[in-house]
Amino acid sequence: MQRDPRGRLVNKEELSFRDRPINLDDSGSRKWVYAKKPKGKWYRRRTIFSWFVLLFFIAVPFIKINGNPFILLDIAGRKFILFGAIFWAQDTLILALLMLSFIMFIILFTVTFGRLWCGWACPQTIFLEMVFRKVEYLIEGDYRKRQALDKGPITGEKVLKKSLKHLLFMLISLAMTNTFLLWFTGPEKWLELISQPISANLSGFLIMLLVSAFFYWVYSWFREQICTMVCPYGRMQGVLLDSKSVVVSYDYKRGEPRGPKSEGDCIDCRQCIAVCPTAIDIRNGTQLECINCTACIDQCNQVMLSTKKDPGLIRFDSEMGIREGHTSIWNARNRAYSVVLLILFSFFIYTLLSRPVIETTILRTPGLLYQENPDQSISNVYNIKIVNKTHETLPLEFRLLSHDGEIRMAGGKMEINDQSMFESTFILYLHRDQITSDRMEVEFGIYSNNEIIETYKASFVGP
Repeated sequence: MQRDPRGRLVNKEELSFRDRPINLDDSGSRKWVYAKKPKGKWYRRRTIFSWFVLLFFIAVPFIKINGNPFILLDIAGRKFILFGAIFWAQDTLILALLMLSFIMFIILFTVTFGRLWCGWACPQTIFLEMVFRKVEYLIEGDYRKRQALDKGPITGEKVLKKSLKHLLFMLISLAMTNTFLLWFTGPEKWLELISQPISANLSGFLIMLLVSAFFYWVYSWFREQICTMVCPYGRMQGVLLDSKSVVVSYDYKRGEPRGPKSEGDCIDCRQCIAVCPTAIDIRNGTQLECINCTACIDQCNQVMLSTKKDPGLIRFDSEMGIREGHTSIWNARNRAYSVVLLILFSFFIYTLLSRPVIETTILRTPGLLYQENPDQSISNVYNIKIVNKTHETLPLEFRLLSHDGEIRMAGGKMEINDQSMFESTFILYLHRDQITSDRMEVEFGIYSNNEIIETYKASFVGP
């Protein structure tokens, strides 16, 4: 026997959760988790919230703002549209600031509210608990029936139920993959892809099947191990949480000593363990496997009501709140993270609002030197690329600002559609008298409606 951090005498097995994930045995083999179907007000709230998240996941690719996607992650085209604003590869700084702001928000949120994201908004949890497990409950029943079915002999009923469940799992996985694909292609491109023969997009089709197979494997077999063994977020909270962080907590002051006839309110029914999707014992305190899904809160409240005791033995609270009877989430770390988040997000907003309406790149054509012409002029060939970051079609005009020269643009007039890219080639002619060195700097101006909107400097080589 050993004493736990609260002074209780417990056997070695009760402390094994500190040595290995709860779903592994002494040999390291998988212990299958048969979680009881939760029910209660917190589960209803989480279900309703999950519906909105799933609706957002499905509907976002179809939402348009001024004819443009609400969100589009076009990696192949190096173009990202977030909340209607377009970002190109040249906007790496802005995207980096947005990502840093998001990471800082997650850190601040974790310091304050623990792993609430995992239980309420993480796609892994939402799809597992609110889609795949609901299918499993519908076909195989609650945890005791599923356990009996898995461990029982092969019968016609077992084959039928298992086949139907896994068929639905495969179909849902395919639907998930294609919905996920819509975020990267948009519905128009996706319809174009699926309308073509498989042979025309064989590699893409194989990738789609591979991703679907991965989803099926995760949600049919690997399941909660993503949260307990793979995801780094659970380990990160070990260095972020403090005594003021509000998490799903067991009130040990009220519950101990536990037992049916003990003075504490906990009757040691172990129902909080039975309903936990990661099979932890919340009474052991905060653990990396806890995803704050609140299933144990609902289950414990039902037990408390049946035993005529006040609910809330397991609740959202902090260690300080349980120990001292009051909750205060603010401390020096929260304030410091909040200040950093505010600075990062403010800088992001500033760079977003102050970025130019176009992004221009002018480079001398590789492999070509200068050309000497009969009229005593020297010419250089350039490649020009202009990205339109607005939602308007822009007529453009190209002028030389630093010297008296001539620009001859390939093609017709310069006009760039909204959120599009213009690429062309032009030749710059300068009289020999204006060339002061074998490599000098020239400045160009890009005009729209006779108004300068950007300048760009490039090199000019001569004899």
